[in-house]
Amino acid sequence: MTPGVVGVLLAGGQSRRMGGGDKSLRLLGGRPILDRVIERFRSQVDRLILNANGDPVRFAATGLPVVPDSVEGFAGPLAGVLAGLDWTAANVPAALWIVTAATDAPFLPLDLVSRLIVATEEGAELVCAASHGQPHPVIGLWPVRLREDLRRALVEGGVRKVDAWTARHRLAVVDFPAFPVDPFFNVNSPEDLAAAERLLAG
Repeated sequence: MTPGVVGVLLAGGQSRRMGGGDKSLRLLGGRPILDRVIERFRSQVDRLILNANGDPVRFAATGLPVVPDSVEGFAGPLAGVLAGLDWTAANVPAALWIVTAATDAPFLPLDLVSRLIVATEEGAELVCAASHGQPHPVIGLWPVRLREDLRRALVEGGVRKVDAWTARHRLAVVDFPAFPVDPFFNVNSPEDLAAAERLLAG
């Protein structure tokens, strides 16, 4: 566990490519994808919360606090990041960072948080993960001190793309090995779910 870090699982999307509903609750190897994400992420952080919109009861089995977006209208993953920053500031005031992860990424690396934190020692304000040289902007480390800056960007500036906001700050990218399985493989479609089943079996 990395002290002073809150984990935020982002489940605020609308899962259109999966036909709607909560893709993180689809079964993978007989268990909800979300359970597998929680299992790999929980031990890396002080506290873990779930960012999701709509009725929180559907996630009751996780036992996690469910925090909705604080910006209306499905403003994208940055709204989930802001919700996580706001919750952390109110509930874990000693925490300096949140780390976000997608709820459809069942193979998250077990050293995700520790490696992202190391990148801040060289002066980065924000850190995101990458694999195959491809950044994954929603899997990243965010300082609580930038939450008002993010709020202004979302509410006043209409910023929706993660890259558009992170480009304003010192961003580091940490590349993770993608063999034998890409740790950031995400299940966006029925075809992805079938591929994840094969990866799990292999």
